[in-house]
Amino acid sequence: MTVAAPLGLHVPDEPTVRAEEWLRAVNEGADLERVLTGDDGVTSWLWSRWRSLSATGLDERALGGIVFDYRRELWLWLAGERTWAQCCSGLIGRITRRIGESDVPPG
Repeated sequence: MTVAAPLGLHVPDEPTVRAEEWLRAVNEGADLERVLTGDDGVTSWLWSRWRSLSATGLDERALGGIVFDYRRELWLWLAGERTWAQCCSGLIGRITRRIGESDVPPG
């Protein structure tokens, strides 16, 4: 069985205030991984909007791994080189592919 698209996954409104905080933190020396996957980071923010992912077997920690693997594009969004829609749509595609890969029996 494969999953065509995660239930309820959409491009949420851009977290502009949080993005400014995340960018400032990185510019002030915070580790990008912590900003992306820490308790108050990008992953946590996305998970609060995409809890439907849990129905696919993906948990917040696994989402954090996908977010971290997507760090270049997220950094470009934070730095103003990508729009939120571009960045988030690409991340949704990556998540969808990862979920689909996990549904393929080994073989």
